[in-house]
Amino acid sequence: MRKLAIMLALATTAPVSAQTIVVTHAEAWTMDSAEPVRDATIVIESGRIVSVTAGGEVPGGATVIDARGKPVTPGFVNGATQLGLIEVRSASETSDESSADDRNAGFSPARALNGNSTLVSLARADGLTRALVYPSPSRQPVFSGEPVMARLREGADILDRGDLAVYATIGGGAWTKLGSRAQQWTVLRNALTEAKRAAASDVTQGPAKGRGSGGPPPARGRRPGENPIRGVIAGDIPLAIQTHRESDILQAIALTSDFKIRVVIVGGAEAWRVADALAAAKIGVVLDPQANLPFTFDQLGARQDSAAILARAGVPVAIGLVGGSIHMNYNAGLALREGAGIAVANGLPWFDGLRAVTVNPLAIWGRGGGTLAPGSDADLVVWDGDPLEPSTNALAVVIEGKQVSTRSRQDLLAERYKDTRP
Repeated sequence: MRKLAIMLALATTAPVSAQTIVVTHAEAWTMDSAEPVRDATIVIESGRIVSVTAGGEVPGGATVIDARGKPVTPGFVNGATQLGLIEVRSASETSDESSADDRNAGFSPARALNGNSTLVSLARADGLTRALVYPSPSRQPVFSGEPVMARLREGADILDRGDLAVYATIGGGAWTKLGSRAQQWTVLRNALTEAKRAAASDVTQGPAKGRGSGGPPPARGRRPGENPIRGVIAGDIPLAIQTHRESDILQAIALTSDFKIRVVIVGGAEAWRVADALAAAKIGVVLDPQANLPFTFDQLGARQDSAAILARAGVPVAIGLVGGSIHMNYNAGLALREGAGIAVANGLPWFDGLRAVTVNPLAIWGRGGGTLAPGSDADLVVWDGDPLEPSTNALAVVIEGKQVSTRSRQDLLAERYKDTRP
């Protein structure tokens, strides 16, 4: 109830314009600088940031949110989650994260995203505005499918963009039918080799019969039913590899030079051991700083300062929630902030921690943005304190230029069962 009262005090309206929102008296972290713009006026029109100006004027007819000197950041982005795909894992009708079709590795969970999940509204209330949603291993080793970006707008449709990557899993006992993980890498390399050969054939033979003359062939890896791995070879999308062991990460690094492709490491419990090699290969890492204990034998080298070690080496680091944790779908916003705070407590500079949940995940996944610069997407959050502290509340959340509700199912239950006896 305290949070609701503060929110009601924050939002004041002049004659309301559906297109213009202004946040006043903000400590605005634009992400263009390691210092905020103080007493900032943030003007939003038609879903975009128009200006961020210290002591700026408020346009007439705008909806005004008075931040009262509190921090305002870009909306937070979870770099790896299964939010919107799993409500209750034990209830099969609410678990849509994997494909059982062994004929096709190109599984996209886009059509299964559920914006009405109670976990989505909870994450939104914790300042999460976007999330990379990845599929679980399929029946076709070593591929899971194609992750998508979710935009946590209100309503059932939260798909922001698909075709972001090809997602593979190596190690961790995911493919016991293949035996040794050496065979897992062989399967992956064979798929890349075949896709490379097919791409070369397209170039030498020209457009396939039936496509018509004069027009370019359809983009590789983007047609329904076409093997998406060809999009990786074409450079359209990265290959995401969920893996933890140092030896496997070294194998992933080798792919970038052998096949001239982009790679993203997800998990990466032992990535810190090869930080310089990852930086040289321009490989981003999505990790969970809370995973400081070995969940499997692949994670024996897990440590809480891994984000700091990677960042010092120049590796782009984002925070995500992977590897069997309940936070892959539940508390996807709160656990994200807590993970970033743990990374900061273990040596990652505070501003880098903020980048790890705003700019970096969008850059790693090729989406771009995550700033409050003029022209940027108008996703932002007004906080009542340090956003990397779990006890901090999101007072106001704006997604696509619209202020959205921060009321979750927990709020509704608390209000319903509140003891009103004198």
